[in-house]
Amino acid sequence: MTVRSAMDPVSDRREHEFRALVAAARWDAADPEAVEAVAAHVRDGDGGAWVREWTAAGGAAWAEATSRASERAYLNAASAYAAALALIDESDGLVEEDRLWGRQRECWDRAVDLLGGERLAIGYESTTLPGYFFSAGAGPRPLVVIDHGGRVATSEAWAAGGAAAHARGYHWMTFDGPGRQAALRRQGLVLRPDWEAVVNPVLDAMLARPDVDHQRIAVIGLHHAGYGVARALAFEPRVVAAVVAPGIVDASRPWLNALPLPALAALEDEDRPSFDRELHLATLFAPDTPDRLRRLGREYDVSGVTLYDLAQRIVEFRLGEELGRITTPVLACSVGSEPLWTSQTEELYSRLPGSQLACAAPGDDGVSDWLDQFV
Repeated sequence: MTVRSAMDPVSDRREHEFRALVAAARWDAADPEAVEAVAAHVRDGDGGAWVREWTAAGGAAWAEATSRASERAYLNAASAYAAALALIDESDGLVEEDRLWGRQRECWDRAVDLLGGERLAIGYESTTLPGYFFSAGAGPRPLVVIDHGGRVATSEAWAAGGAAAHARGYHWMTFDGPGRQAALRRQGLVLRPDWEAVVNPVLDAMLARPDVDHQRIAVIGLHHAGYGVARALAFEPRVVAAVVAPGIVDASRPWLNALPLPALAALEDEDRPSFDRELHLATLFAPDTPDRLRRLGREYDVSGVTLYDLAQRIVEFRLGEELGRITTPVLACSVGSEPLWTSQTEELYSRLPGSQLACAAPGDDGVSDWLDQFV
């Protein structure tokens, strides 16, 4: 049964972004004074004000970075632009999303170069996935793979585990899987429920490197990747430990919660005509309903299938008996993720024998200490 929340999603997302920026500041990926200043203006403002303020903050950091080629300033700009993108769908349209995304990505790419990172093209089916590898030094070392989870910018991987891994002498890498960032926006690749088909070629590419210790690879799954990493662990034995933040057993819930209740009932009954009829009636009172559902499900489809067919695709993103196959040690984190997902962490923990529950976020010392036991 779908669980609906009475919380204000925009307010929740705003608070989540503030927390993420505070965490980023610890790793020099956000300016704490800028975060405090913008917070004073937009904490209770609308989405348009939020996007404009954070876009301006990103522009100021961009100007500083380009004037003296500073990786810290580029990271600050990337974090500010990412905060703007997080609420772009609640804005007034004055800031153009594609251009904002392009500038955010350029900030991250420039920071990667200055940090000594290596850009990757990871073989995946008939194409490649974009990735980034950060070496902690010569010789075979443990590797932390970070699946950043999609809607959040790729740059978030730095503060959500990457910088912490580097500080402890581990290599780390991140990548854009199908439905995530550049793989979606530039290549049109969409999410797939069998995420092991994505993690497997990523690990193949990493294990082909002489500088990676084959026996000590850990994976961190952020946001939607809390589902994807858990699913992959059921079929991928080469991972020695995994962190999911949060744990997700049913990634379809946020989309289903956005459906009018009669349409949801028709979907559960697999009644396409009733679903279409109820959605049509709902649209008479809320004309933006179809566009809102399309936007919420944009990582799952770019072909324009009917909303009923989109719904049928999204409900495939649920974990069932696969959980019984997982033997990898798993730490499920309830802090640091979007409110859409956090309620499922304890549910995953309860269904996954041998897992541990943590009131922490990737990048925190407690999570890093836990990973140290295995890598």
